[in-house]
Amino acid sequence: MTFFKRHRITIILIAIALLIAGAVAIYFINSKPPAEKAAAAPAKPALTVTTARPEPVSLPVKLSANGNIAAWQEAIIGSEAAGLRLTEVRANVGDRVTKGQVLAVFALESVQAEVAQTRASLAEAEATALDAAGNAAKARTLQASGALSEQQINQYLTLEKTAKARLEAARATLTVQQVRLRQTRLLAPDNGIISARSATVGAVVGAGTELFRMIRGGRLEWRAEVTSAELARIRTGTPVTLVAANGAEVNGKTRMVGPTVDPQTRSALVYVDLPAAADNNPFKAGMFARGEFELGSTNALTLPQRAIVVRDGFNHAFVLGDDNRVRQVKLQTGRLAGDRIEILSGLGADARVAVDGAGFLNDGDLVRVNDKQP
Repeated sequence: MTFFKRHRITIILIAIALLIAGAVAIYFINSKPPAEKAAAAPAKPALTVTTARPEPVSLPVKLSANGNIAAWQEAIIGSEAAGLRLTEVRANVGDRVTKGQVLAVFALESVQAEVAQTRASLAEAEATALDAAGNAAKARTLQASGALSEQQINQYLTLEKTAKARLEAARATLTVQQVRLRQTRLLAPDNGIISARSATVGAVVGAGTELFRMIRGGRLEWRAEVTSAELARIRTGTPVTLVAANGAEVNGKTRMVGPTVDPQTRSALVYVDLPAAADNNPFKAGMFARGEFELGSTNALTLPQRAIVVRDGFNHAFVLGDDNRVRQVKLQTGRLAGDRIEILSGLGADARVAVDGAGFLNDGDLVRVNDKQP
């Protein structure tokens, strides 16, 4: 009995010692700093991401500019005949006209009467000239016989010359009146679009009065304002893409670079030819437009735009190390090309960058990489 009692006491003491040792171990574990606990615990990835490396891509070089849309040439169509009344106006603003088309008609009764009067004067001058020519011919035949004095002969010859001069004057007057008769029909000087009209039926207009304005050929141009520093990059024939207010794009071509620079703004005008104006043309004369001169292309390193994270007003990317921990780097970006963006500085060509999920990362995070395509 004594042996069994001692054995039981020994087992109890051992159990108590084990309980005390376990309690002491738990106490020391719970009393460790958080950093030691984190070091002791296995690290878990914060997020699963996809990665990409910078790719060299040929990107277009463009120069942006602003300017006004204007008519290539605007013709002023006015009255040449003075004091005539407008009886008919056949063109209005926006009409497309062709060269020689009648735009307006003036009253022609008075001009027709003047033409008739001039014709009568011409017939009278022709008769007088014919009579004078006959008398002069007779005088010449009698000059050798002495039947007429030298003074009388000179008189007949002078009358012949005077009659001829009056005949030519009457013919010139008739020509003038016929021109004035043709001017009773106002014709379009070229193909184009009527941009303004001041002609009114019943108005009596003077010579030189503006009645219509026309965009010659319907051609428009973009007058872009370019700084003097950028002017040397533009050449005649440089392609241009213009964007209208409604978002529509129109292609043009540089016709001329302005020969002078404005001393106030230090900018020059570049004249860009646009397609002929059509009914559905998004550009109208007087509009403001922005556009881009296409200056060629250059090679550049690019990343998907999803890899760029904007924080504190700067562009960043998360570069993966060999241990799959990310490091935040600041980038300087440039041109856009579809879903890719140019990287000017801050990243090497062999860097591995987080793409999908980059916006949820922080500097030093451990990530899991899943680059398998679905």
